[in-house]
Amino acid sequence: MREYDKMIRGELYNAADKELFAMRKRVRELMYEYNHSREDETEKRRKIIDELFGAHGKDVYFEPPFRFDYGKNTFIGDDVYGNFNLTVLDCAPVRLGNQVFMGPNVTLATPVHPLLACDRNMRGEEGAKYDYEYAKPITIGDNVWLASNVTVCGGVTIGEGSVIGAGSVVTRDIPAGVIAAGVPCRVIRKLTEKDKMRMPNE
Repeated sequence: MREYDKMIRGELYNAADKELFAMRKRVRELMYEYNHSREDETEKRRKIIDELFGAHGKDVYFEPPFRFDYGKNTFIGDDVYGNFNLTVLDCAPVRLGNQVFMGPNVTLATPVHPLLACDRNMRGEEGAKYDYEYAKPITIGDNVWLASNVTVCGGVTIGEGSVIGAGSVVTRDIPAGVIAAGVPCRVIRKLTEKDKMRMPNE
């Protein structure tokens, strides 16, 4: 079985595998081009996004710089926005619904390392060292807002319409329609009609 297949299945895999290294290298080249593009090079950015992701909807935009491990393992809905310094380690599938907003310095991290050092440490000979890791998927529902400096860990699902407060570390699932925050992130309360703001056109 390919190391890529093991990675996607959530099994221990060798992150230094030549195929995986080549995939990450190609994505880094694409990100370099995007992150060094000019503000008015919208067509260039669109083409890079088309090539980078497993699938995406319409009107997807990321403020440069941003970073992905593989890109192809990320699946994005419509009207998704990522602010500066978005980092997505998509060793397992990452799914972003429609109208997902991500503030500056958000991290979505699917990789998990073994807890015991004897399992986690680098191994092999000089020049050919490797480690074992595994990964858990992340799912972000429609209409979710991740505020600045939020970290979402592997294995987490965030329900539709929820808001995650700035600086939170999300280690467990968050239900739909709530405000949650903290380290670790916990539900604070449900969102209600009292939270509705009067829009300028209303």
